[in-house]
Amino acid sequence: MILAIDTASAACTAALFDGSGACVGRSDEVIGRGHAERLVPMLAELLDGRRASQVLVGVGPGSFTGIRVGIAAAHGLAIGWDAELAGFSSLALLALAAPGDGEVAAAMRGGHGELFVQQFDRTPELVPAGDLRNLAPIDAAAAITAPLVIGSGAAELVAARGHGEAVDALASAADVLRLPAALRNLFPRPLYARAPDARAREAA
Repeated sequence: MILAIDTASAACTAALFDGSGACVGRSDEVIGRGHAERLVPMLAELLDGRRASQVLVGVGPGSFTGIRVGIAAAHGLAIGWDAELAGFSSLALLALAAPGDGEVAAAMRGGHGELFVQQFDRTPELVPAGDLRNLAPIDAAAAITAPLVIGSGAAELVAARGHGEAVDALASAADVLRLPAALRNLFPRPLYARAPDARAREAA
């Protein structure tokens, strides 16, 4: 079995797949904050005593705390089960939720009023069409050309650009096996895209 977890956004989402890749269980909750309190009970309910031979976890970008919670849980389960562990792009997973085909951009609210953005092409499968960036909405508007933008930051980007379609949606771990192998075989460590706000104190 394969367990997939993503906690990079306001959603806490997990899915379980059987050996054929069919989704046999899923849980998607919009919780905002509080991933640390909700994720373990969610996984216990979803697994119901079952174990996975592979764990996939969203590595971000997104909420610093959420990303760390998800990755820590994934590492713990992988060690306990002696399972394979790999990361996947949380923005790529979000892009899969967009309707239609062709170019799409994922835009997620970050800190300091900035957006995490990345553009993708979906013909024939999802592939990055630009680098992951952390930008102010006006700069993201200049960098992103895809007519369709999805995510919590989509409306801000489209408003700053003055054209296009915004879809406010959250990613679901149930879509993870639709990601190309290159986007779900990342090193399982946080992809912050910008430096954390908290910094170690300098020695006096």
